[in-house]
Amino acid sequence: MMTIKEASRLAGVSIRTLQYYDKIGLLHPTGYTESGYRLYDDAALETLQQILLFRELEFPLKEIKEIISRPDFDKNKALEQQITLLTMKKERLEKLIAFARGIKFTGVSTMDFSVFDMKQIDGYARQAREMWGGTPEYREFEANAEKRTKDAEQEIIQNFMQLFAEFSEMKGRSPEAPEVQEQVKKLKEYISEYFYQCSDEILSSLGEMYAGDGEFKANIDKAGGEGTAQFAAEAIKVYCGK
Repeated sequence: MMTIKEASRLAGVSIRTLQYYDKIGLLHPTGYTESGYRLYDDAALETLQQILLFRELEFPLKEIKEIISRPDFDKNKALEQQITLLTMKKERLEKLIAFARGIKFTGVSTMDFSVFDMKQIDGYARQAREMWGGTPEYREFEANAEKRTKDAEQEIIQNFMQLFAEFSEMKGRSPEAPEVQEQVKKLKEYISEYFYQCSDEILSSLGEMYAGDGEFKANIDKAGGEGTAQFAAEAIKVYCGK
């Protein structure tokens, strides 16, 4: 038997949480000490594990109580389902992490070589490799970059920034205009051809970054003039919303 303090420490939850679980009928203690302190046996701790796994999956406490209180509640089946759901959550988080790192590495601020000297570029790439080197996106980006000389790489970057200069020439038109949407498609295809496969989801997030305050917006507006980043972002939003 464990005291509430010991159970709290073992499970990594607060004593107040265990007291609340008891109050709402979710997890009652097995017994009490002579002084009135709650005690928990192995069965109670096993139930606590089930509760915490459901909480990790963001199940409401009311729903957890209903599930584990059912006469036909199968702990082993529930555990299998939790493993499946947690695995799916893990895979989703891994994709989100890779996606976020990809955006961080391939954002426009890294594409304008004029704002970096080569030592800074090499240092940035080295840092990105350390934190993002295991993802498919980075491997594709790196594989493409390794095939090119520095001059070729710089030419690709310059052509990439030229796409935003072309966006600038369209700023008087609606982001929904066919020629503007064609320019977005051209941008997406360019990223896919020279950097990494650019999905609509990635393009949408890049568009949000282009419109945000910071280096991304500054570099695009440097290439196409003030307002270019915002215009490109609006056009990308339209394109990805179709």
